[in-house]
Amino acid sequence: MTLADVDHKALAISLNQRIWFLLEKKDRTAEECEEMVHVAHASLWHWLQVGGPVQQQRGEWLIGRVYVVLGIAEAALRHAERTFDLTERHSAELQDFDHAYAYELMARALLLSGDHGKALDMWERAGNLGAEIQGVEDREIFQGDLRAIPFVPVCDANAI
Repeated sequence: MTLADVDHKALAISLNQRIWFLLEKKDRTAEECEEMVHVAHASLWHWLQVGGPVQQQRGEWLIGRVYVVLGIAEAALRHAERTFDLTERHSAELQDFDHAYAYELMARALLLSGDHGKALDMWERAGNLGAEIQGVEDREIFQGDLRAIPFVPVCDANAI
């Protein structure tokens, strides 16, 4: 079997579904947490073989989401920045919800990294973009994803 014989799209979709199963699982083991990282990267790799900028942006977002859930700030921020860059470069090809998700991920990654002021700005922008999502179902999914992980910035004593 060669790489050309692999159904990259089917594998990417299957891996994506596995990530969401693990993300939504309440009692993940340490092994499943590690699996999420590997599966998220593998999913994006397969999308890179058959997809375009849309799939790359969404794959980077999903990897960033995994790192946010795991509390790994540096990796979350790296993938948030990649997501943000892809969103800006391929803006016209993306859906309205892709833009909202890019800001949502950046807010969470910045919060993990300790940049609470910028995180709050990004969070507000994500919420505003989310409210403008045209499709009712897409908007509801986005709002659900916002609520899925609490966004609780620590008060910066220097800002008071």
